[in-house]
Amino acid sequence: MARHFRRRLGGVAIAALLPAGCAVGPDFQPPEPPAVASYLPGTGRSAKAEESVPGRTIAHGADISANWWELFRSPALDRLVQDGIAHNQDLRAAEAAVRVAQANARAQRGALFPIVTAGFDASRTVTPYKAVDTNAATGASVYSLYTPQVTVAFVPDVWGGTRRALESTVARVELAAFEREALYLTLASSIALAAIEEARLDGQIAATRRIIELQSQLLDILRKQNEQGQIALPDVVSQETAVAQARLLLPPLERQLAQQRHLLAFLTGRFPNEAGVATFRFAAFSLPRRLPLSLPGDLVRQRPDIRAAEANLHAVNAQIGVAIANRLPQVTIAGSAGVTGLSIAQLFTPGTAAALIAGSVAQTVFDAETLESRQRAAEEATLQALAQYRSTVLAAFRNVADVLRALQADARAMEAATAAERSASQNIDLIRQQVEQGQASIPILLVAQQAFLQTSLALVDAKAARLADTVALFHALGGGWWNRVALLPPVEKDL
Repeated sequence: MARHFRRRLGGVAIAALLPAGCAVGPDFQPPEPPAVASYLPGTGRSAKAEESVPGRTIAHGADISANWWELFRSPALDRLVQDGIAHNQDLRAAEAAVRVAQANARAQRGALFPIVTAGFDASRTVTPYKAVDTNAATGASVYSLYTPQVTVAFVPDVWGGTRRALESTVARVELAAFEREALYLTLASSIALAAIEEARLDGQIAATRRIIELQSQLLDILRKQNEQGQIALPDVVSQETAVAQARLLLPPLERQLAQQRHLLAFLTGRFPNEAGVATFRFAAFSLPRRLPLSLPGDLVRQRPDIRAAEANLHAVNAQIGVAIANRLPQVTIAGSAGVTGLSIAQLFTPGTAAALIAGSVAQTVFDAETLESRQRAAEEATLQALAQYRSTVLAAFRNVADVLRALQADARAMEAATAAERSASQNIDLIRQQVEQGQASIPILLVAQQAFLQTSLALVDAKAARLADTVALFHALGGGWWNRVALLPPVEKDL
């Protein structure tokens, strides 16, 4: 009897594991890289010449370091980025999103297998034997029934709809993973840019204080000359106004510097009142002289946002197959096997086994175009995702082109700002000597002071722009995430 029971149960399992058919719907093909050879429009020169940056070496096709921020040779920046990676809460949320997507993919994979449940039922029945016949084989009016049973339910993936759904969820794992990489890159870039901005504000404050000190010294000279009757009081008042106006620049700069410190604390997972965030000045950075520039055909495989858009396109494309499969006949197989006895000791004795195998095929005949509309929606969603992917690619190439132009402009701006600041410094020194000798007019002095302040601030801005646009280049090229040792939970590839 036990052998007969196992044979029945085995038949149910084999029927439940019937092989699935082919998967309907279009197979996903990654879009081809754009057929462009350079980032910038040609002007009669070669692409390498057009994309060159004065004073910097552009290494076309060079790989990007995973820890690209180390090229600035700032140990304080290195520690800050590592703190951000370890403690930033947005990055922790992105890691959790990857694990959520992985769990959803595992759950979807379970639909490819039968569901097996085991149960045990026990009942006690009292039969009104004078009114109806008892169901017990012994004829007893009071009896118990014990039924252990195994049930198998399976929906064979005949049309591949389940596999298409799994394909979609696995693609969404990739989507979450590349969104995590994009956030990782944005976090590192934001920390580097915030540190550079702090150095810029510190430089502007230092330049402003330097000009205030110079103006105050000249004011003392003018006051003495006024006391000696060499100049009129309005000349002294004009210089006092210039000093006051320069001092007005400090509070906004100091407020911005404090807010920048708060931003660095936030990016590294700290509260604003917590110490430990290093201060940054321009002396803490070294400008990388050699810059990598990925080939245009490689950019689409390196940018996390492009890879995320591609994964989204893949996920949406697979939903077309799901929608088509839902319009085709649905096959269901179910089976159960068990034994029933009047006592536990009677179980598995001859004559107590029961088994059932059933199958059904159902085809929707009328649904007011519901399933057809869902297929059409899936097809249109794929076209939408494709357009979004192409827009992301265009934006990425524009981003790189903008950064290259910015780096080229930075080189010219730095040269011009350095020359202007040097000239203004020499001019203010000459005018100071003339003021001390009582030979310079106050209007000329005021103009020279304003020019010196403006050129000093412009030089600080030019230094910051070169560093910030270098960070922007690494960000625009994808940040070298493919070279990074796994610091975050890996994406499972064998879902």
